[in-house]
Parts: sequence; C-alpha cells; structure tokens
Amino acid sequence: MSTWVEVPKNSDFTIYNLPFGIFKSKKLSPRIGVAIGDKIVDLSVLDQEGLFSNLFFPEGIFLRDSLNELIALGKTQTKKIRERVQQLLLAENGELRDHSSRGKVMVNRKEAEMLLPVKIGDYTDFYSSIEHATNVGKMFRDPENALLPNWRHLPVGYHGRASSIVVSGTPIHRPKGQSKDPDMVMPEFGPSRRLDFELELAFITGKQTKLGDYVSTEDAEEYIFGFVLFNDWSARDIQNWEYVPLGPFLGKNFGSSISPWVVTLEAMEPFRVEGPKQEPEVLPYLKCRKSHSFDINLEVFIQPEGKKSSKVCASNFKYMYWNIAQQLAHHTVNGCNINVGDMMASGTISGPTEDSFGSMLELSWKGTRAVKLEDGEERKFIQDGDTVIMKGFAEKDGIRVGFGEVTGQILPAK
Repeated sequence: MSTWVEVPKNSDFTIYNLPFGIFKSKKLSPRIGVAIGDKIVDLSVLDQEGLFSNLFFPEGIFLRDSLNELIALGKTQTKKIRERVQQLLLAENGELRDHSSRGKVMVNRKEAEMLLPVKIGDYTDFYSSIEHATNVGKMFRDPENALLPNWRHLPVGYHGRASSIVVSGTPIHRPKGQSKDPDMVMPEFGPSRRLDFELELAFITGKQTKLGDYVSTEDAEEYIFGFVLFNDWSARDIQNWEYVPLGPFLGKNFGSSISPWVVTLEAMEPFRVEGPKQEPEVLPYLKCRKSHSFDINLEVFIQPEGKKSSKVCASNFKYMYWNIAQQLAHHTVNGCNINVGDMMASGTISGPTEDSFGSMLELSWKGTRAVKLEDGEERKFIQDGDTVIMKGFAEKDGIRVGFGEVTGQILPAK
C-alpha cells in the first residue's frame, strides 16, 4: 500500500500501522486520533464531515478523553474504523486528499500533546522472560537452579498500581523507602540508590468478562485490543528489602511509563512468529493451537541531562517464554473478571546476550560492573537527570509498524 500522506523514511507510523491515541492541542479539546507519519488524523472531524457515513457510532464517540468507550464497541467496529481510515489515506483515493476539510482532519503531531490513551482500571505485571527470570535467579538465589520450581508451569504475575501509570514524557521523582544491604544491621530510609528501568510491552484489554468466567487461549486475542511500550520503573534496593513474602510494593508502585499510541493486534499480524519451545509440556488450559508471539525489535537508551543518548539494550519481544494468550488465560482461569482498558505488562524482556538484557539490574549485573555511555560516563543504575528512552518496531518485507517511544526523566526525590 502507498499513501498520499508524506511519511518520513523509517517512520513507525506507516499506513500499515495506524495506531489509536488521545491528543489535544492549544485549539483542540482531548479527542481520538490515528497516527500516520508526522500527522494525526482527527477522527471526530472525519465523522462530522460524513466520511464515516456507512458506519454508525454513538454521538461524540471520537471526542472522548480516553479510548475505553471506543474499544468497548468491539473489534468488529474498531477494525472497520481503522480499515476506513486506511482506505481514505491510500494514494489512489481522493475522498480525503481532495476534501475541503483535509486541513482540519490532518493535525501536525508536533503541535499536539499526547495524553494517557486509556483509563486504566486494573494493571497486572507478568514475569514472562525466561532469560530475565534466570538472570535474577542467578543473582539473588542459586546460580545452578536459578528458576523457581513453578516458573515453567505457569505465567507468574502480580497486581500492580494503576494510578501511577503515566504517559510518555511525564517526569518521575526518585522514590523513597526502606532498604537494607547485607552488611547493614538495621534498614535505612531515604531515596533509592538503585533506580532501574524495565523494558516491557503491555497489552490493553478490549472486552470485559463476568466474575466467574474465564478466557481460553483460543479466544484470548478477541479480548486484546493492542499494545503499548511499557517502562516499569523499579527501585531495586527498596524492592529487595520488601518483596518477601508478598512481592514488590514501594519498589514498583511509584511509577510506570507507557507510550501514547496503541498499536492494534491487527497491525501486528504480519510479524507473528513461533515462540520458544516450552518444556515440560504445559497444562491443557495453557496450550495454544497457534503462535501468539511477535517479532518486535526493542531498544533502550539512556540520556544524561544535556547530553547525547546512548543505546544500552537491544532486545526482542519474540524471546518471551509465556505469550499473551497464556497470560490472559492464566489470569482469568480462576474466574477473575477483566474490564475494558485493563493493562497487562509482559515483565522485563531480556534476550540471550548481555546487550539484550532489559534492565540495569542485569546490564550491570547487580551493580558489579558499569555500563559505558557514549560520552565516557558510566552507569550502574539510573541517576537524577537521566532520561530513559524506549523504542520498538517490527519490520518485514518492506512493512514497518512501530510504537514510537516512551520517555521519562528521573527528577530528585521530593
């Protein structure tokens, strides 16, 4: 496909992508848009101008400040919207290109402010990378038996804090809490000294279930609307002291950052790949008839304040041991109900090589070695003033679909 819109080379937002997001500007109230190149298609203007004439939506549906109500219309409707926008942007279609309101429809992305795309009711964080789980096990438990006995049998997860998930570009203050090093007699209180990022993807649910019902791996993708990049900030010293017996608390709930554009599951279809072989054989409710893994290149950069950014990690979503269908099936198999707009993060995405480790905990191997940046600086963990930038894209046979980026700067503790 080709489009009449000028799309820069290597843009994440090609006509094959068309992700959904919420934006506003000095002149425009919050509303739903679709990204293409350096532009945003204002869906509310398309609707007002009758370019959705054969589709029927609740009045003002595109003037909402979240995607929840639109997603709740169901995949049949959201697919029709995306396909209609795609049709209008094709090079051979003059309906929008030659329309008198084209200037109102096409908004410059640089003039828009991106908002949190969904109202997140609940958030779950998984622990689904076998490389990450193995690395952490070697560092903190037993180098010979790194994985816990349950890890290969179920997708480990825990419930996180939805209120502190923020959109890309929102600064994060260094958290404070208790920590205790092995050589200390008593714990101390203060700002985290081992602040970290975690490279993750998260999926957003697009369909609700009733309490007591569950979603099978066969049906799981019908309940998944799309993906965002996800940086699960972590205070490793606080986390290490508090996580036994109930898991992380203050070490995690101070903030997570997401990219503003939701890439639909349909856009990811060309990049579906076989996932890692699972041994031993999983229980019947976790078996999958088809692949639910995707070949998505992921990168992490650290940018000290006022300086250039340096790439510190290059990983891939295809490494994930537990896939999205298994995560959702396991999450609901006990009857836990889900709602539209719930967010479920993958857990740290680490690959098999040292440069593909998805956290500073692994890259610096628990702080025992320094990660060198391009300007000569070194990092073991994230310092005040540092900005962490995560990017993700998939590319195959000339088709590119990307996520843009999620960024966040660390400010001093309050």
